[in-house]
Amino acid sequence: MTPGSSKSRDALIWTVALIALALVAPYFLYPVFLMRALCLALFACAFNLLLGYVGLLSFGHAAFMGSAAYITAHTVKIWGWPPEFGILAGVAVAALLGAAFGWLAIRRQGIYFAMITLALAQMVAFFALEVPFTGGEDGIQAVPRGHLLGFIDLDNTFTMYYFVLAIFLIGFAIIQRTVNSPFGQVIKAIRDNEPRAISLGYRAERYKLLAFVLSAALAGLAGATKCLVLNLASLTDVDWTTSGEVVLMTLVGGVGTALGPVVGAFIIVTMENYLAQMGSWVTIIEGVIFVVCVLTFRRGIIGVIAPYLIGREQPPIAAPSTETP
Repeated sequence: MTPGSSKSRDALIWTVALIALALVAPYFLYPVFLMRALCLALFACAFNLLLGYVGLLSFGHAAFMGSAAYITAHTVKIWGWPPEFGILAGVAVAALLGAAFGWLAIRRQGIYFAMITLALAQMVAFFALEVPFTGGEDGIQAVPRGHLLGFIDLDNTFTMYYFVLAIFLIGFAIIQRTVNSPFGQVIKAIRDNEPRAISLGYRAERYKLLAFVLSAALAGLAGATKCLVLNLASLTDVDWTTSGEVVLMTLVGGVGTALGPVVGAFIIVTMENYLAQMGSWVTIIEGVIFVVCVLTFRRGIIGVIAPYLIGREQPPIAAPSTETP
């Protein structure tokens, strides 16, 4: 068995094991906690698509998550749309917003790109605070989960959990398929050496814009789903702290890794959930853990331990020489 096939086999085993664990998890842990963690894990994976594979640091991803949450909440509660159409509407608005943001910011790089996305996201947050349909500081509350496809009752906690898990797996699969496609190879080439990619004939700005829109749409999918899980769309979803939190999740788990953002999201959500009684000290503890992870795990938790779990790539064994001495 070659090292490559052994590595693929180990990865497949881990994938099956993790999916099996996710299927039985709600029988041992609080389902709403797991659903919120899965939504934020998808959000972090969408952000990682942009940072880890395109090399663009966005400080405004909360705008896509929050706008989709508001649109889904409004269409489902006020207009009476079924949940699947509400989610699709939220994703569509997030994608359109991502196209607008990307068109304005994609020509810049580094800190300039980050600051432009932050400024645009703050405009969205101000808009969400002022317009009447968002409910202002109260947000949109008591959002009904409704019936999926007209007959699947999402008010059942376990049914809702498996619906959220399915959405997460679909979103995760889309990201992995994108990263491993020819399009993904191009955006990684642009990340590594943009001038060389341009010299080969690739229109770097177009590829980066498409990746930005896809990342925004998946962030919107996470926000729309989270809105139904918690029956709420609020200003927290569009606040700049949410954009900072997803950066923290991705860096702790591992930038540019498949499962890094998922692990980071579960770590942060677990701390927020089980250390909530400590009040503002939670933020300080998160900061300490972030510093420790940066100093100890330079490539993130998954970036460090994955080679030991899946197996390191072994160098090929040289063929014996046929030359006579």
